[in-house]
Amino acid sequence: MSYRDWKTEEAERRRDDEHATNPAAYELERQRRGAGGTQGGIGEFLIGLAMTIAGGYLFMNQVTVSSSFWTLWGYNAFGLTLLPLLFGIGMLFFNGRSALGWLLTCGGALIIVVGVIANLSVYWHSTSLFNTLIIFTLLAGGLGLVARSLKEH
Repeated sequence: MSYRDWKTEEAERRRDDEHATNPAAYELERQRRGAGGTQGGIGEFLIGLAMTIAGGYLFMNQVTVSSSFWTLWGYNAFGLTLLPLLFGIGMLFFNGRSALGWLLTCGGALIIVVGVIANLSVYWHSTSLFNTLIIFTLLAGGLGLVARSLKEH
């Protein structure tokens, strides 16, 4: 057993003894719990959340998303991606318990979702290095504070 484990175990034993003799202290300690039910700080959590939201907003404000055409060997292929979905829906209307119908419907929907995501183009607007550093510092620092607030300290 390491020294750290021994100290932690010793502190838990003392706390359990105190709770047995003084139930009011137990109730007070239980009420002092912070973010995530730990001894972490609720203030850290709120500041981190605000930083993450601000950084996320600034990040999304710098990004433009556009779509392109679905092509397969130079031809528009969106109609082909609808075929499994349509056949699956037809089979489900005929027999709602058809495993093949569910497979085709779910697979066709998945093909469409993947196709939409795969055909997106994401562009970052030009900005200064200072603005970029502010954006990513807010995001990383905010996420770090939120994670830290969920840890006991």
